[in-house]
Parts: sequence; C-alpha cells; structure tokens
Amino acid sequence: MDSKNFYCIIMAGGTGRRFWPYSRKALPKQFLDFFGTGQTLLQQTYERYRQILPAENIFITTNQHYKELVLNSLPGFSESNLIVEEEHRNTAPAIAYASYVIQKINPDASIVVAPSDHLILKMDEFKQDILKSLEFASHSDKLLTLGIKPSYPETGYGYIQVSEEKEEDFYKVKTFIEKPLREFAEVFVQSNEFYWNSGIFVWHVKTIMKAFHEMMAEVCPQVECDMPKFSTCPNSSIDYSIMEKADNVYVLLCDFGWADIGTWNALYDASPKDENQNVTTHSNALLYNCKDNIIMTPKDKLVVVQDLEGYLVAEQGNALLICKKDDQNAIRKFVNDAEMKFGELYS
Repeated sequence: MDSKNFYCIIMAGGTGRRFWPYSRKALPKQFLDFFGTGQTLLQQTYERYRQILPAENIFITTNQHYKELVLNSLPGFSESNLIVEEEHRNTAPAIAYASYVIQKINPDASIVVAPSDHLILKMDEFKQDILKSLEFASHSDKLLTLGIKPSYPETGYGYIQVSEEKEEDFYKVKTFIEKPLREFAEVFVQSNEFYWNSGIFVWHVKTIMKAFHEMMAEVCPQVECDMPKFSTCPNSSIDYSIMEKADNVYVLLCDFGWADIGTWNALYDASPKDENQNVTTHSNALLYNCKDNIIMTPKDKLVVVQDLEGYLVAEQGNALLICKKDDQNAIRKFVNDAEMKFGELYS
C-alpha cells in the first residue's frame, strides 16, 4: 500500500486541566511521562504514527506557548510541519487550518486526526485499522471515526450508536452521545449498539474541507490563508461542529487496546494496580488499609497514607490535591477556584 497520500494531524495544544495539579498550564499532560516509559504522551503518539506514515506527512497542531516544548521533545521533527495557534480555539479551527495546509501540499491526501493523549496497547491491530480507514477514505466521501467496544460503563467518554447500514467494514453512525450519566452508560454497554468514540477521525481532505464549507462556513475565511486568524474563530470542537451534524459519518469498530488518558479516572483504569486496587505512579508510598486510590507524588518524597478508599492524592510543584477520585467535575471547580483566588500562581 502506497502511503505517500496518507497524512496525520496530531492535536497537542490542550492545557490538560482535568489532570491538575500534575498537568499544569506551563507543562500540560501531553508533555508528561505518565507511565514511566521514558516517553511523554506526545512522543508515544508521534512514534506510533511514524510506524504507519512517512515522517514528512505528520503535522502537529499546538498553542504558541508550547511550540518550543514540541520541538524540543521531538528532535528531527520539521518545524514547517508544526501548526501554531496564537489562541486556544478548540479542535475545529485547528483541524480546518491543518487540513487547508495539507490540501495545498497534496489535494489527494487522506488524513487521520489523532489526539496526543491516547494509550494504544495493540500496535499491530491499530496500524491495520488506521491503514484500512485511510484506504477507505481515499475513495470515499465519508467522514470516519474509530469506535471502541466498551468494556464498562465509562461516563467520561462519548458514545457512538451504530446502525445496520454499512459500506465495506464501516457502519453508518446513528448518533453521538456525549459523556452520559452512569445509568445510561450501563444501558449502552448492555445494548451492543453503542461504542466509545475514540476521537480518532479519518477522511479525505476534500471531504473534510467540503464539510467545513457547508457546516462551519464562518471559520473558512479565517483559516484558508497563509496567516490564520485563530483569535477570530469560534471556540468549537470538531465533534460538535462537524461530526454530530453531518449525515455521512461512518465508524470502524476496533479493538486495539485503547484508552483516552484524559482524566485521572482514565489513568487509573489504564494503570497497573496492587492487591488492593491502588495505583501508585511515580511515587514512593506506604499505604495502610487503603483501597482504590491513585497516588502520584514526587519521587523525592515519601507519602504515607492510612484508611483512604477511592481517593486521589496528587502533588506537583507548589500544589497538593486530595479529593475523591471519581468526581471529575470537582477538579475543574478546584482549578477555577484556585485561579480566582490566587491568579495564575497554581495553574
């Protein structure tokens, strides 16, 4: 299979607020080594796609504050393939501009769009599914997403409901549902009609540019130029702006050991645990009568914890967080409250 027309856009501009305090504005989660492998999430993502595509066909989008972090973490990566946004405007404007850049280089390009914070355990299956999707997109006008069969009722992921209509191995999407309540997630898992939305998208460049012109026309003049004006673009995700509105969305059902390392809960699920289901990442910890906790503290400190169940204990720099690990919304509130009271000191 000739991969010269296959391209990748890696999204690496997020601030990682849901991983506070380990992820901070100055050094968000994509630049951190969560699993002690010696590689950051971004480095793992880049190397993963280098096994599938030519390096010169991989583009990375990021915020201006992280430009040097990207270049320093990926020696040999071409700065001409780095797309820098002067302001955070979510994923839709960034993908629109990156797609415009790729279209100018190669109007026959098929593109995979990938977040930089995924864990993939089965690389052979992953490579096969990405290449199958890129090949399908090369001769199809469909917008593709990769769906993962849910193994438990996760409330932090989006879900895709599939129909029986299909083309080749791709099923037409009935609907997208964002982060459901637990009782609905339990029904989804039992129904066998719903799959986790991986957030990995594949399409032909002409197909996605046509979708932007039809469904997000206001952003096109701001990004179809040599100097994009991200500050004037709406703050909108590709899911909301395009995928949830389009009627030509299809999904490939996959099983390649996927996890979205977007929250503390996701990290907990993806990490090895002790006999009491505790996760102690990067930490020297002594735990007494503790169960179902996440402990992430600096290695130069000993943390001793007694009688905790279902808690997160995380320290990084000048901030220590101790809270129930399942309450993701509370962490967002903590960050907002800290910024309101102390400014950027603990962000």
